[in-house]
Amino acid sequence: MSDIIQLLPDHVANQIAAGEVVQRPASVVKELLENAIDAQATHIKLIIKEAGKTLVQVIDNGTGMSVTDARLSFERHATSKIKAAEDLFQLKTKGFRGEALASIAAIAHVELKTKQESDEVGTELKMEGSEMVSQEACVTPTGTAISVKNLFYNIPARRNFLKSNAVELRHIIDEFQRVSMVHTDIKFDMYHNGSEVFGLPISNCRQRITHIFGGKTNEKLVPIQEETDLVTITGFVGKPEYAKRTRGEQFFFVNQRFIKSAYLNHAVNAAFDGLLKEKTHPSYFIYLEVDPKTIDINIHPTKTEIKFDDEHSLYAMLRATIKHSLGQFNVAPLLDFNRDSSMDTPYEYKGKAVKTPTIEVDRSFNPFKEESKAATPSTSTSSFSSAPSAKHTSFKKAPTADWENLYVGLEGADTKAVPEEKTFSTVQFESEEVTGALFDASEQAALAHHTTYQLKRKYIVTTIKSGMVIVHQHRAHQRVLYEEVLRNITMASAVSQQLLFPLKLTFSTQEVALLSSVKEQLENTGFIFDSVAGEEVSISGIPTVVTESEVSLLLEKLISDIEHEVPDHGFSQTDLLARSIASSVAVRTGIELATEQQQHIVNSLFACTEPTVTPDNKPTFITFTIDEIDKKF
Repeated sequence: MSDIIQLLPDHVANQIAAGEVVQRPASVVKELLENAIDAQATHIKLIIKEAGKTLVQVIDNGTGMSVTDARLSFERHATSKIKAAEDLFQLKTKGFRGEALASIAAIAHVELKTKQESDEVGTELKMEGSEMVSQEACVTPTGTAISVKNLFYNIPARRNFLKSNAVELRHIIDEFQRVSMVHTDIKFDMYHNGSEVFGLPISNCRQRITHIFGGKTNEKLVPIQEETDLVTITGFVGKPEYAKRTRGEQFFFVNQRFIKSAYLNHAVNAAFDGLLKEKTHPSYFIYLEVDPKTIDINIHPTKTEIKFDDEHSLYAMLRATIKHSLGQFNVAPLLDFNRDSSMDTPYEYKGKAVKTPTIEVDRSFNPFKEESKAATPSTSTSSFSSAPSAKHTSFKKAPTADWENLYVGLEGADTKAVPEEKTFSTVQFESEEVTGALFDASEQAALAHHTTYQLKRKYIVTTIKSGMVIVHQHRAHQRVLYEEVLRNITMASAVSQQLLFPLKLTFSTQEVALLSSVKEQLENTGFIFDSVAGEEVSISGIPTVVTESEVSLLLEKLISDIEHEVPDHGFSQTDLLARSIASSVAVRTGIELATEQQQHIVNSLFACTEPTVTPDNKPTFITFTIDEIDKKF
């Protein structure tokens, strides 16, 4: 039998490696930004076109490369970061595998311009599918500029798996934020399709977070800090009252590298135990510094997962540090519930001696004497002194002996003195009885005919001719609202309820831009926007199905859905909007419903065009026929 095992060609091996390292344009952004940081750059520019599908360009002012280094940088496993296996446990750099540029060059058109400070001219390389197309000298500033064009041009199947531009841009922004939040000593700029997205100057950690997530973020942050032999913990956590329904603002960094850790995330949630509302998540920006020998970062191609030697101790320290900071800044409640913080001794008085207070009494004080003086009218300084009779005027109160005359005419004996049309017997008062009803008489009769029962505050049980129906109250209401909102958007016939005072909400610049893209559809659902600009949204009208307290949560969920869903425009985006609003507003499990509300949900559900499933294709009800019930006995 002939041999069947053979070595793969280099370009095939590179494409396989690219499948692990380069999953989308954001992966290219991450690798190029990390290379620029390792090159000791102080200013990095990221230029994106068409969400990275057409162009990803990173320009830095780092050390640059020589001609030989520029050629070797595109070879597999060629790196300047490590020289021996022991170096893997003492890593101080971002990248170390030497696969990034080789993998990127295998699936895209790459142009590299680089120059060292000591060289007079730089080097320009052009690669297409792992093949060197050209190499020549060029004039370029010190540093490196690398352009990645037409990503996945030679793997159409991978390109077809890319999401919409909005989704891919969201992933790129995530990677940009994760890198820029750590390296506050580097100036970062990001441009998309010619417009500036971020301009981050050199600053401290708190200012960098505020620049990225908006000016209002500063007041939400609580600093944390702890230094032990095992780990140094710094950073910030968000105040409990600003917790969100989404996990967007949760960041862990270990030795200036972004990681994902469900175990450490659980430690943060444990520290917030009892402080958060149901189904909300705290924001945190936590930086951990540990000995490189105690971690292994070479367990995942994207280096976002790390293995710690002593996770249990790290868990306990992180939870204790956050709990201490929340208590120190009066965010968490203290054990002494009757303690008044205003009675605490200020720091500047703690070292001073106690002084006995002195009591001074005015023994000449006579309240009666003062009162008699006040009762005597003053004529010398009175403004009425010019009048002839002012000297003899005493300001006395009018006699009130005839106060009974005020009530003449209120009783039957004196009604003749009052005109007949003004007597109280002819005055008609507005009835306080509420005469309006949710349903008219015919509907009330129809509802009374069908009895319903709420089971465990989750299901609505009712009867039909063939047997029994069990309706899921949240899913059913979600279906009803979905069709109502979708109808309002497409026909632009929604009804708004005006707010007495405009509702002002604060979001990041990117979130406001997303809301602006769906502003017209939101207005068709019943929202009325006074302004959508900067970091603030002003709302003066909301749909009738939404309460004022739900608006903030609804818009947060809508932004999250737009960021992580495929729809880009047209009907797909309208459908996404309707689904998001219906899911946010629909009556929740655990809510007790009155009989009329139960029957209204059931009747509205079966009036829908597609009552059997939710917008997410989950069943809204199940039926049991009489025969099926009989078989149970």
